[in-house]
Amino acid sequence: MMRQSAWRQMTAPELWMGLFALALTLSLTMAEHMDQRPALQTSPVLHRHKREWLWNNLYVEEERPTYFQYYLGKLKSTKSGDRTHYVIEGEGANTIFKVDEKGDIFVTERLDREVKSKYHLSAKLVDTSNKLVEKVEDFVILVTDINDNDPVFTKSFNASIKERSKRGTKVIEVTATDADDPTTANGELDYKLLEGGDFFNIDSTTGIITTKYENLDRETQSSYVVVVQAQDLRGLKQGGTATTSVSIAVSDINDNIATFTKSKGSYVFRVKEDMKRGQRIDTMVLEDRDEIQNKDPIFTIAPSSDIFEMERSQIKDGNLMLKKGLDYETKSSYTFFVHVRENHLQSPADNKDNPLIKAQVTIQVLDVDEQPEFSKSIYNFNVIEEMMVNNIGVISARDPDQAKKAIRYSIEDKDSPIGINPITGQLFTVRKLDRELVANHMFQVKAKEEPNGLESFVNVNILVIDINDNKPELSIEEIFVCENDMAGTVIGTISATDKDDHLPAFSFTLVKPNGNFSVIDNNDNTSNIVLKHGGFSLEDSRDYVIEIGISDGGRPPMNSITSLPIKVCRCDNKRIHTQCKAAQLKMGVSVHALIVILVCILTILVVVILIAMRKRHQKDALVTLGKSEIHEQLVTYDEEGGGEMDTNGYDVSILTSARNDGSMSMRQGPSLYAMVKKPPTACKGDMAVMIEVKKDEADHDRDEIPYDTLHIYGYEGPESLAGSLSSLDSSSTGSNLDYDFLNDWGPRFRTLAELYGVDGSEGSGSPY
Repeated sequence: MMRQSAWRQMTAPELWMGLFALALTLSLTMAEHMDQRPALQTSPVLHRHKREWLWNNLYVEEERPTYFQYYLGKLKSTKSGDRTHYVIEGEGANTIFKVDEKGDIFVTERLDREVKSKYHLSAKLVDTSNKLVEKVEDFVILVTDINDNDPVFTKSFNASIKERSKRGTKVIEVTATDADDPTTANGELDYKLLEGGDFFNIDSTTGIITTKYENLDRETQSSYVVVVQAQDLRGLKQGGTATTSVSIAVSDINDNIATFTKSKGSYVFRVKEDMKRGQRIDTMVLEDRDEIQNKDPIFTIAPSSDIFEMERSQIKDGNLMLKKGLDYETKSSYTFFVHVRENHLQSPADNKDNPLIKAQVTIQVLDVDEQPEFSKSIYNFNVIEEMMVNNIGVISARDPDQAKKAIRYSIEDKDSPIGINPITGQLFTVRKLDRELVANHMFQVKAKEEPNGLESFVNVNILVIDINDNKPELSIEEIFVCENDMAGTVIGTISATDKDDHLPAFSFTLVKPNGNFSVIDNNDNTSNIVLKHGGFSLEDSRDYVIEIGISDGGRPPMNSITSLPIKVCRCDNKRIHTQCKAAQLKMGVSVHALIVILVCILTILVVVILIAMRKRHQKDALVTLGKSEIHEQLVTYDEEGGGEMDTNGYDVSILTSARNDGSMSMRQGPSLYAMVKKPPTACKGDMAVMIEVKKDEADHDRDEIPYDTLHIYGYEGPESLAGSLSSLDSSSTGSNLDYDFLNDWGPRFRTLAELYGVDGSEGSGSPY
C-alpha cells in the first residue's frame, strides 16, 4: 500500500536518496555547461560541434504531495530567444508534466513508481508561428523509489523433514515479495525466525530454513510450526515487515526395535489336537513406536521346529501357525522361544537399552475324540479276473485316542463286487471280476468306532489283472476272387482282434484243406489268402467258403474258427469288381447264441398258447350259463332319458347273466323270462311290439344273449334291499308282483301297467 504521507514523514534514507538525485542533476547540468565552451583551435581538421540542447534525464520522487505544482527541471537550448518557446510531447505531457515558455518543467500530480517508474517524452523549440527552430529531442523522467510498500508472503508453506536428519539439512525455502525497487534498500528483504529457532535456522537473505541439530525425533515430536518474518530496508527496524507460519512435519524412519508386549515375555497357548495344518494358533502382538510402513520385524523360532512357524500378519505382528498335525497321545506340550529383530534398522535404536525381543512360548495340546486313522491314505490291490479271491488285502485303521476303541469296517456301495470282513478288514470278492467289463474298481471303506463312535473313510482301488479268456475274432472286410485272377494272386489280407490285454501273436490256418485257396502267415499278426489256381466264373453255381482257424498265442492259447465266404466277381484290369455273385454266408454260431435263440422261441410259444387259452375261456363264458357273476353293459344317454316313447335316442346294452345257486339273486323267483299275459284289448304302439318280440325271443332261446333296454340303470349288488331292475330276474308267469299301482301314477305309466299287468283270473284290480 502507498504511504500517503511519505513526503511529510521522510526518513533519513529517503533524505539521502533525494540528495543523491539532486547531486546527479547538478553533475549533468555542469556537463552541459562544459559542452558550451568554445572548442580549442589546436587542430585545423578536428573540432567539436556545439550542441543546441543542454539537458539530459530528469528525476522526480514518487509519492511527493502536489498541493501545488512543483519545479522539476529546465529545458535549455542555445537557439532559444525571445521569439521562441518550448513544447513537450509524450507520456504525461501537459497533464502530469507541464513546461512554460522559458523551458521550466513542473510536476502537477503525485507519482507512484510501482505503477510507472519512467516517462518517455520529447521536447521541441518553436517560434511564434510554431515553426520548428530546434530539432526534436527525446528525454526521460525517472520516478525515484521510496519505501512505501511492505513485504508480502503470497502463499502458505508446508514442509517435511526426516527424523535424525543431519545438521544443516534444507527443509524449505520461504520467499516474500516487495513492490519497491529491488535495486534499492527499499526492496531488499531480510528474513528471520520469530518462533522455532530452537530447532531450525533461516538464511536472512535467501529465506532457506535448515535443521539446527540432529536430534529431531518423530516419536517425541512429530511436527513443528515456525514463524518467519520478512523485513525490507535490509532488516532495519524502520523497514516494513510481514510474517508467515511454516508447518514442518517430521517423517518417520525405522529407528525403534519392535518388542513383545508381555511383561515377562512368556506366552501360553492351548491348542486342540485336531487343529488343521496351516491354521493360526494365536497372534503375538508387537509394540513398535515407528509407523507401520517402517515396522519391519523378522521372527525366528529356537530351537527350529517342523511343527510350528511364525508368519507376519497384515499389521506386522507375529502369527503363530501350525505347520504339522498335533497328537495328544504322542506329545501333550511343547516349549520353545521366539526371537524378533528389525530389518533395515537405523542404529542406534531409540529403545536400544530395554527391548523385549525374546519370548518363551508354551503349547498345551488338548485331547479330543478323533476319527479312526487308516494306515494308508489310499489302498491299491490287484485281483485276477474270473477268480474268486478270499484274501485280496487288509484295510487297517485304529483309534488314535487313549480309549483305543474297536473298529468296524464296511463298504458303502451295496453293489460292489468286493466285500470286507467287518472285524479284520480283509477284502474278498463277492463275484468274479471281468476285466473286459470293468478294468478298475474304486470304492470307499468306512471305519467306525464301536459302538457309536466317529467314522472315517478311505479310497480303495482294485485293479483287475487280465487272463487270456477271450477267443480271437476275425477282422476282415470283403474278400472276392476275380474271373481273371491267376494262381498265386493275393485276394485279401485277414487280421484278428482280441479283447484281452496282451500283446497279440495271432496265427492263421485253414481248418480243412482247400483246393482253391491257401493261407500264408505274414508274421505280423496278418495272413494273406492266396489263389491256388485261376479259372473262376460267374456262371459257376458253386459257393466258396473257407474255415479260418485263429490262435492268439496267449497262455493258455485261445482258438476260434470262423467261416469266411468268398465271392466270385467280374473285374477290370485294375482288379476293381463290376459284377459279383453273392456268396452264401455260413458264419459260425456259438453255443451261447444258440441257447439264447432257443429260449426266445420257447418264450414266444408259451405266450401264444396263453393268449389262445384266454380267448377260448372268454368265448365259453359268453355262451355258457355257468356259475358266474352277472355282467351288464349299460349306456346312459341324457340324465333322465327321452321318455317311454323315445325309440331312437337310446342304445341297447348287452347283459350276460348266470345263476350261482341263487346266491346272486335277491330272492327266489319264478323261472327265467316267464310269460307275461296281457289283455287282448291293449293298444300297443311300435315300441310295445318290439319289446314283446324281444321278450319272447329271450324266453324261448336260452342260448341267445339276453337284451335289456334301459335308459338309467344302476345295479346295487346282491345285498341291496331294492334288488335288481334287470328283466333277467323277473318272470312273465308265476309272478307275485302287482303292477296295478302304476295306473295311479298317471297316463305315462298306464302303458307300462298294461305290459306287466295280470289278467282278471289272477287279480281283480286290472282295468281291462
